[in-house]
Amino acid sequence: MSDALDLSGIAKGYNHGQPNEINVLLGVDLAVQPGEVVALVAPSGAGKSTLLHIAGLLDTPDAGQVRIGGEDVTGLGDRRRTGIRRDDVGFIYQFHHLLPEFTALENIVLPQLANGVSRGAAEARARDLLARVGIADRADHRPAALSGGEQQRVAFCRALANAPRLLLADEPTGNLDPDTADRVFAALMELVRDTGLAALIATHNHALAARMDRTVRLDAGQVVTPG
Repeated sequence: MSDALDLSGIAKGYNHGQPNEINVLLGVDLAVQPGEVVALVAPSGAGKSTLLHIAGLLDTPDAGQVRIGGEDVTGLGDRRRTGIRRDDVGFIYQFHHLLPEFTALENIVLPQLANGVSRGAAEARARDLLARVGIADRADHRPAALSGGEQQRVAFCRALANAPRLLLADEPTGNLDPDTADRVFAALMELVRDTGLAALIATHNHALAARMDRTVRLDAGQVVTPG
């Protein structure tokens, strides 16, 4: 079985050729298998968001190879990269970024409609996902009427709406109080386990990291496994 995500020799820098050039990633190697949840731990500014953006085809590396589901996607054109992001990758950020004029249900339905799913099937999946994270009764509420934890659970459901093979999350509970973060993270883990997708989750929270299958650390531009 191919790795859901395989990063090999990933390098990335900014201000190329300038005196203040910053090399953020220096030959990162990292693989995530289907059904595996990996915690990516790093201090602010270490490059974990850059790494997630490269893994999710939102940015391109200066060197190295990105493979998703066994396919080399490093040098693909914009249209194909967009298609892979839509079909194979789900993103979750620290802030939910829900569309305020739409209900929780509609926020989950819309990406499915963009992917050619019928409205009936899209609404059925959206309701199922909301039920799995315990907020089925909030389906018809707009984001402003939801708590921070509820909004983030809707964001989780939206990220999984098109059944991706890879989930990338950047501090998904970083904007929540500890008790809410714990409940929301438990809902996320249940969703990931139920769907069997691979997940790479960046977090500062070592207690949450310890609940994942494996922890790696981004240190001096490279990924290392804590000893």
